[in-house]
Amino acid sequence: MTQQPDRQPAAEGAGPADAAPPMMAVRDLRRSFGTGANAVHALRGVSFEARRGELTALKGRSGSGKTTLLNLAGGLDTPSGGTVELDGTDLSTLDEDGLLALRRDRIGFVFQSFGLIPVLTAAENVGVPLRMRKVPARQREERVRTLLALVGLAEHAEQRPGELSGGQQQRVALARALANEPALIIADEPTGQLDSETGRSIMRLLRAVVRSEGVTALVATHDPQLMELADRVVELRDGRIVEPAAADR
Repeated sequence: MTQQPDRQPAAEGAGPADAAPPMMAVRDLRRSFGTGANAVHALRGVSFEARRGELTALKGRSGSGKTTLLNLAGGLDTPSGGTVELDGTDLSTLDEDGLLALRRDRIGFVFQSFGLIPVLTAAENVGVPLRMRKVPARQREERVRTLLALVGLAEHAEQRPGELSGGQQQRVALARALANEPALIIADEPTGQLDSETGRSIMRLLRAVVRSEGVTALVATHDPQLMELADRVVELRDGRIVEPAAADR
């Protein structure tokens, strides 16, 4: 049975689309490290769904299982039990080549440390995923221009990461994550190195982009103010989803 996250306000435009299959479905997901008495159970039967155009925030203390869940959702790790489905595809049915193609074509990653290539300009960083897919130059350049404009950095295309503020670098990272028109964006503490106001600005941008691009986002964060901007919040504690109190249901 699917466990319910602790808050599920209706997204803008909610209606018939809610009846559509979820973009991501996590079913009884379990992940253990080690065996026997020394085994560490990072996830203990986690289940939830996320829909297209929806931002789901993961909350929980360090060690609660957030990063493990992100790694499994992104096809970077293999569960001990349960499944992750992305747009109807069960990740456990894919071999290494299939997972590589999935991460390249269907998932965008945003990291706390930005992960930009220092010697490349903002435009070149955004274009890296498109080069990997051998997208023709003219099409690639048009997509890069569109994305930099989307995140408000059209005038900074030729600047390198070291010439940009932290918030601007994270905007470049978000544009890069969107380059291949992914189904899912995974962000691990994307505002962790930013001041509170810049972090809130990045989260507002991420939410707006998720809705405008029709992408699903799974974001791990510690900041309660940022959780307020999510469409739903999934709280983890000791590898399990925390059920909402009866008064909150």
